[in-house]
Amino acid sequence: MEGKVLARIAAVVFVAVAITAAIIEMTREETPAPAPSAPALQTLADPLRLELRRCQELGEGAANDEECLRVWAESRDRFLGRAPAQPAPAQPNPDSDGGH
Repeated sequence: MEGKVLARIAAVVFVAVAITAAIIEMTREETPAPAPSAPALQTLADPLRLELRRCQELGEGAANDEECLRVWAESRDRFLGRAPAQPAPAQPNPDSDGGH
């Protein structure tokens, strides 16, 4: 019978520890997190980001706005890590004789 007595004592001790831990946790006061000592860094205004916001505010009308189409292409290229597309140089028209 000594095994049963030891099991009961262990159970009582376990319950007592659990109750004590619960009481301590419930009575503990929450302290607010300290305020940061340095102000948050503000990033410089990104012109691309500002234009994207403007296009967002235009809604469906942005689909017909040349500037929005350019900004979206630039944003897509930046996201994909590609160099921005450069306009092709003007090719001379072979049909013209250079103004002669």
